Amino acid sequence: MALITLAIRKWGNKIGGLIGSMPWIAGPILLFFIMEQGKEFGIRSIQGVMTGILALIAFCFSYSVFSRKWSWLPALLVAYAAYTGTALLFYYLQLNLYLSYALVMGAILVALRFFPKPGTEPFQVRRLPFDIPIRMVITTLFVLVITGLARVLGPNWSGILTPFPIQTSILAIFSHSLQGSNAAITALRGLVMGLLGFTTFLFLQAFLLGEFSVAAAFGLAFIVNILINLIASRIW
Repeated sequence: MALITLAIRKWGNKIGGLIGSMPWIAGPILLFFIMEQGKEFGIRSIQGVMTGILALIAFCFSYSVFSRKWSWLPALLVAYAAYTGTALLFYYLQLNLYLSYALVMGAILVALRFFPKPGTEPFQVRRLPFDIPIRMVITTLFVLVITGLARVLGPNWSGILTPFPIQTSILAIFSHSLQGSNAAITALRGLVMGLLGFTTFLFLQAFLLGEFSVAAAFGLAFIVNILINLIASRIW
């Protein structure tokens, strides 16, 4: 979380959002699932993760649309409602992994096509004291809660909550409140762009974890994630 914040400050909101989309939180959560519940639990959670990513796209799109007219709190509440509604809808549809992956990738492309465009006015530059430690603490607490509840929630709901927009919310709120809606829209669009690689990273785990060690499975998929992000950044 600290590195993502510093990346935004150095390279801008688009690159920061793209970097923030990588599995900095979902990866460790999946790793803890495997360490505590076993590889099979981790693999079974991937289907739920696909549902969670669809809901995350709905969150990013909704927040961006409403951030133009509203302050961060009402925009955040509407975006959480969009996340919850999308997650529940696709949870009850019970799509298979392949269809879910195709649907997520298609949803990302559609979202990028219709994503709100930021205005032309320059971003404000304002920072809160201790904002990096605050972001780090909130993110860490979320990881602890999700992994702690994994046994109770089961693999499906644990997977759905893995991409829950805690890091994304922090990114959106701080960008919106400190730099304005244009900054939030730019960061969230960069994040959605990066979901092409993030989704593929997690999708590959359903197959790589059964054949390789956790380190090798994560390492191979992470390389693919980086390559996809680099290509996406050149196209969009």
